[in-house]
Amino acid sequence: MNKLITLILIFFVTNLYSQRFITKEAEISFFSEAPIEDISAKNNKVSAVYDDETKQLVFQLNISDFIFPKPLMQEHFNENYLESDKFPKASFSGIVGQLNESTIATGTLKIHGESNEVEVKGILVNSNDSVMIDASFRIQLKDFNIKIPKIVMYNIAEEIEVTIIAKLKEI
Repeated sequence: MNKLITLILIFFVTNLYSQRFITKEAEISFFSEAPIEDISAKNNKVSAVYDDETKQLVFQLNISDFIFPKPLMQEHFNENYLESDKFPKASFSGIVGQLNESTIATGTLKIHGESNEVEVKGILVNSNDSVMIDASFRIQLKDFNIKIPKIVMYNIAEEIEVTIIAKLKEI
């Protein structure tokens, strides 16, 4: 019994000294540059958590929260490509590496029911009560089993640039 109480106290005390940061308003956007048409979208309803002690970083979003300049693009994105009714969420869970001008986080990105390891380059600035993240990475649609019909292959790039901007507050 004493060991159990000791373990609980150690866990509690360790968590007291760990700084955790959170937001529900991070922004993730993507850009597809293709010969016929460029496509971009933004999602400002992204949840993110960062633990300064463990360097664990997690993002989660609803696919249907991406907003496009044209409603028809948004409809095709949700119905035909990302199938947001079948795969409603996307997430990233990883570890932040070096804290310098080119911070690198590595982890698992899950989109469209597929998980792949990604490397994210950018900047993470940790002040006393907040963390700012400005990062980007590229993904291949085929890695996430996102199929592009041949009829629109010149409208949508096979590689998409993803950008993250987040300000997390200490909890």
